[in-house]
Amino acid sequence: MMQPKAINSKQKLFDRWAPNYDWVFTSVFYQAIHHRLLECVDLPEKPNVLDIGCGTGRLLTRLATEFPNLQGTGLDFSAEMIRQARRRKPDSVRPRLIYVRGNAESLPFADGQFDAVFNTISFLHYQNPEQVFSEVSRVLVPGGRFYLADSAFRWPPTPQFLNISPGGMRFYSPQVREQLGVQAGLDCAGHYALLGPVLLSIFTKKTV
Repeated sequence: MMQPKAINSKQKLFDRWAPNYDWVFTSVFYQAIHHRLLECVDLPEKPNVLDIGCGTGRLLTRLATEFPNLQGTGLDFSAEMIRQARRRKPDSVRPRLIYVRGNAESLPFADGQFDAVFNTISFLHYQNPEQVFSEVSRVLVPGGRFYLADSAFRWPPTPQFLNISPGGMRFYSPQVREQLGVQAGLDCAGHYALLGPVLLSIFTKKTV
């Protein structure tokens, strides 16, 4: 488990980043990732989706625009990120999106509540990946999908880079991601290169 001091430090870091996050982490970079991610997304007619580590809500806004019947929930552990996401919701999608503060290792949602779960460029921050996978599996409907997009470095990043974020960062190869999925009852449907080292892994929850 991540120590409380590290958790508080990480939350404070993201709270400070939140007001300028979309500028600091280059709109062009995230827009390109989201565009390519959406090309791989398959959702039912009236999907209920969850975005873990939603940040300022940009992915959910794109999903709600792309899928007019979509209902979406964004979750982030940074109170300031959630505040920014709520403030920036476009009027065109506002009634269909909600944002809540919470922990990816203990999702405040019912079993089988969502048709799909998204996690984009935030899995590297989690200290207990097995628990996150378990929670994602729990809140997915049977047959539901988990879209995990994060860096999968093919070379060891420097210690200085890994410690940019309090508590460090971790990167997972396709093979390790598949193992995490198996442990949580999720079958890997494939891996897809999005941009640079960012790899999308798609998982499906077992139906039996």
